[in-house]
Amino acid sequence: MRAVWLREFGGPEVLVPGSAPDPVPGPGQVLIEVAHANLTFVETLFRATGFGPFNGPLPVIPGNGVGGVIAQVGPGVDPALVGRRVVSSTGGSGGYAERVVVDRNAPFEVPEGLPLDQAVALLADGRTATMLVQAAGLRAGERVLVEAAAGGVGSLLVQLATAAGARVVAAAGGARKVALLRERGVDLVVDYRQPDWTDRVRAATDGVDVVFDGVGGTLARAAFDLLGAGGRMLSFGLASGAWAALPADVAAARGVALLRPSAGPAELRVYTERALAEGAARRLRPLIGQRFPLERAAEAHAAIESRATIGKTLLDVP
Repeated sequence: MRAVWLREFGGPEVLVPGSAPDPVPGPGQVLIEVAHANLTFVETLFRATGFGPFNGPLPVIPGNGVGGVIAQVGPGVDPALVGRRVVSSTGGSGGYAERVVVDRNAPFEVPEGLPLDQAVALLADGRTATMLVQAAGLRAGERVLVEAAAGGVGSLLVQLATAAGARVVAAAGGARKVALLRERGVDLVVDYRQPDWTDRVRAATDGVDVVFDGVGGTLARAAFDLLGAGGRMLSFGLASGAWAALPADVAAARGVALLRPSAGPAELRVYTERALAEGAARRLRPLIGQRFPLERAAEAHAAIESRATIGKTLLDVP
């Protein structure tokens, strides 16, 4: 089968197309014919440095999320699963390939009416956004700042927070992303590359109650300063390259809760199923901004690292 290999850590060019043995499902496993592979920012960090939740020796086929059709099942697995459209995590590797084998309990069946590429875009980002909104305990009328609002998770957070009755301020980097968010119906959008962006947020809202931080670094600290007593800050990304450096004692003195929610496998499954159901009902619309064929995975990584991408980036496997 066709695949993309990582044989050494480094720049995007270390992702090299090649061939790999066709995987065969063992007992309790299923084989997925991959149509789309999900890309995440943390995968670019892993490729560059080895940092992240993935492990195992090199060489490796990267990729932790795919969507496709179950083509084969192993011993002890119901053959009726063959032909079903599914999305699935892979356990940390193997996703940048034409076929992948996973445990039979790993895939999620894609609901009727939800296109497969949208389901892949909701696999990681949808469950993350759903978990964050629940952890924040949003209340109608609260003022919510979403950083990286034109990104995969951020664009979903904007929709979920709006649906919860919050007043949303979407913050994004650059005129193109700001224009896109306005086209998608967001009323209040700021460009956090502008030096007065926090002044604009404060003038429009008199501060915020919740910050969803997908950038980290100095921008996260600027967003933190918009929170007052009873505020909550939830960090979920480090697009700047570093997590938010926010001292707990400073937050406590301000009466601000610093939250980094996590969930076990059972809870993550519930969040994922909820996101897929909302997508099928067209209440949650993932933003797929870029698509690359499998063999151009290196270009996809470079695009993500350029900070110029919008929404979700997918690898298509024709």
